[in-house]
Amino acid sequence: MTVSYRQPGVVLTDRHFGVPLDHGNPSGEQIELYAREVVASEKAGADLPWLVYLQGGPGFGANRFVGKPAWLGRALKEYRVLLLDQRGTGHSTPANRQTLPLRGGPRAQADYLTHFRADSIVRDCEAIRPALTGGAPWTVLGQSFGGFCTVNYLSTAPEGLRAAVITGGLPSLDAHADEVYRAAYPRIERKVAAHYARYPQDVERARQIAEYLLQHEPVLIGGYKLTVEAFQSLGILLGGSEGSHRLHFLLEHAFVPTPGGPALSDAFQEEVQGLLSYAGHPLYALVHEAIYGQDTRPTDWSAERVRAEFPQFDAAKTLTEDRPLLFTGESVHPWMFDTDPALRPLRETAEELASRTDWTPLYDSARLAANEVPVAAAVYHDDMYVDTEHALRTARSVRGLRTWVTDEFEHDGVRAGGQRVLDRLLALTRDEN
Repeated sequence: MTVSYRQPGVVLTDRHFGVPLDHGNPSGEQIELYAREVVASEKAGADLPWLVYLQGGPGFGANRFVGKPAWLGRALKEYRVLLLDQRGTGHSTPANRQTLPLRGGPRAQADYLTHFRADSIVRDCEAIRPALTGGAPWTVLGQSFGGFCTVNYLSTAPEGLRAAVITGGLPSLDAHADEVYRAAYPRIERKVAAHYARYPQDVERARQIAEYLLQHEPVLIGGYKLTVEAFQSLGILLGGSEGSHRLHFLLEHAFVPTPGGPALSDAFQEEVQGLLSYAGHPLYALVHEAIYGQDTRPTDWSAERVRAEFPQFDAAKTLTEDRPLLFTGESVHPWMFDTDPALRPLRETAEELASRTDWTPLYDSARLAANEVPVAAAVYHDDMYVDTEHALRTARSVRGLRTWVTDEFEHDGVRAGGQRVLDRLLALTRDEN
């Protein structure tokens, strides 16, 4: 059943679709996808081309917009937009600590989760496209991981695409997870240095918090174990346009005086729990490294292993040597499945995924080299989440792909730059620039 309703300037329609869990077995188990159709109120009855938005992640449902903010306002000038909750996210069939035990034990759960990568998401799109467009191709906007999905789309089903726009999401076509993280840690270090240059008072604040955590390892109000490594992972904020400022404001109210001496404030604990918990997006932690799996090599907790090659991120050593504490960035580690109550029941499942050796390729270099779909990609200079060199190498491998390389925005440029970013990229797909 579809239900339509209104917000300021837009008409929204809830849509539900049944798709195979395994597209290789279309008569097998079905799961549900949810998507929200958005159209400008004045164009609700018009015959418009479709644009499907693929959210970043993995593991996040589509944005819940009110009205026409950010890039959506530009898209609604000419498109009917589909905000897809990718499988396992949002209002689609969920995959989390509560539902995964229905699959059986850790091995069965891991087998189930192998169907939650970019290839399955793209086949979902192709399964629902005919019902919405009557078979006509549509335009895809892929943000971050959504861009990874878009490159898979170009590799496997380009006939479904009228055009493709990618923002901060050009993946390496062949890099193992180790290479991805080996390139990432130096970028993260640069972002931390830039943060401390902007807010030098945070050097001492971060060191004080780290020292406290090494001595106490408190359990936060919601049950999260705040280790020093978990605190360092707040550096994920530094990849966003406002992230450095958000981190600064967080650090400035960390401690309060108590009868037993300085302690972490309740306000700090509550905010940190919200930033670190994966309760709302557990798939991010479970399949994050699996999105790089393309051959018989296991990912094997790549970010954790590669971190050992960069001893400057060792908090205890940093404090001993009186150096600024380095935060870390977008990476998943085995200890997260101990510290986060939303992930603890899934530790063995995560281990199963980390040890898998049967990943299938996600990208087709030959098909990309012969691409005929108009494609444009925003590449953010020194993007903390996606390596610029990897992205540009891929851009050169996709026939006809046009890039806009900019240092005006961070990884969330499609949100921060909104209509201007999308307008620029759509123009590039039409040879208007």
